[in-house]
Amino acid sequence: MAVTDAYADDVGTLYYGDSGTPIGIEDRALAHLKIAITTKLRRGESFTLSWQHAEDQPRGRSTLWLHPSIPLRFVFDEPEAPELSRAWIEDLMRSANSTGGIQLVPEHLDAEPIPTDSDQPVQVGVDVQEVDARAATQTADASKAAAPRSNASKRG
Repeated sequence: MAVTDAYADDVGTLYYGDSGTPIGIEDRALAHLKIAITTKLRRGESFTLSWQHAEDQPRGRSTLWLHPSIPLRFVFDEPEAPELSRAWIEDLMRSANSTGGIQLVPEHLDAEPIPTDSDQPVQVGVDVQEVDARAATQTADASKAAAPRSNASKRG
């Protein structure tokens, strides 16, 4: 994934250290990167951040060494924060914990619609997660069977 998408309207900027070279990153991607980067830096961890160059830049890729003592600033073009994707953040965090550091990867969008019932008072996938009642009952029964019994029940 390139740092900036040629079709992205809102491109934020990452400023790192005293470098006069701002790094343009699409706002939505930058919002997700911000979570992954600040989580690692808050833990005092150093790591790399890598990305492919945008189409309007010379061909190639770049990598930054991120360290908690080096100033970092995220500037967003859009005034409102986007809705975040837990899956995308998890993908970024998995790459952050690898030897290669954070790789700016594209977001995986779930194209499948979430089934809903028009009579439901809440929206599945928005207000609550869909639950398979049979699977929940089987899980609860298995947990009860696996739970250790107290000494009082053994004496009985």
